[in-house]
Amino acid sequence: MAVTDFTQEALRQLRDPDTFSWTTVTLVGLALYVYAVEVERRNWSAVLAGLAFWGVDWINEVVNALVLHFTDRAPIWTTTGHTSYQILVGLNIEISLLFFISGIVFVKQLPPDPATRILGVPNRVFMVLAFSIFSVLVEVLLHEAGVFHWEYWWWNKPFVPLIVIFGYATFFGIAAWVYDMGQARRRQVRVVGTLAAVDAALLVGFGLAGWL
Repeated sequence: MAVTDFTQEALRQLRDPDTFSWTTVTLVGLALYVYAVEVERRNWSAVLAGLAFWGVDWINEVVNALVLHFTDRAPIWTTTGHTSYQILVGLNIEISLLFFISGIVFVKQLPPDPATRILGVPNRVFMVLAFSIFSVLVEVLLHEAGVFHWEYWWWNKPFVPLIVIFGYATFFGIAAWVYDMGQARRRQVRVVGTLAAVDAALLVGFGLAGWL
C-alpha cells in the first residue's frame, strides 16, 4: 500500500527549518516559566512529575515513527498543518511544549491525599481517566479539523480505548506515580533519569539509522 497523503504532507515539512516561526520562542519562554515557578517554590515533585510525563511521551513518539518505517504506509498518528517545526511525523514543537508542561498542570489538580475518593473511585485513578478522556476528545476535534490523523482502525474513532490507555493514561499515570513518591527524591530522580536515558538512546540510535 502507498504512503498516505497526510503522511506525505507531514514528511514534506519534517525537520524543515523554513517553517520556523518566532512564536516558538515565546512558547518556550512560557513553558520554562511554568517550571521556574515550581522551582522557586521548591516543588520538586511537580517538576519531576512533569519531566516524567514528557519522557514517556517521547518514547511513544519514537514508537509511532517506527510504525511508519516498518509499514511504509503511515504512523499510528500524524500531525499536519502549519507548525513552527515538525520534530517527528506525529510530533510538532507546539505539541511537545504542551506536553512539557502538561504533567505539572495535571499533578497540581490532584487532591493532596491519595486515599481520597471521587465518586467512590480512588482519586488518582479518577483523575488519570478524566484527563485522558478529555485529551482524547481534544484529539477528536483536531482530527475533525484535518490537522491530526489516524490511519488504523484499532487506534481511531469510535474505537478509542487504546488511545485513552496508551495515548494518555500511561502519561498521566506515571506523572501521578512520580509525584506521589513525595520525599523519596532519589527514587524520583532515578525514574526521570531512566526515562531520559531511554529517550536519548532511542532518538540517537534510530535517528542515526534514518528510521525517524
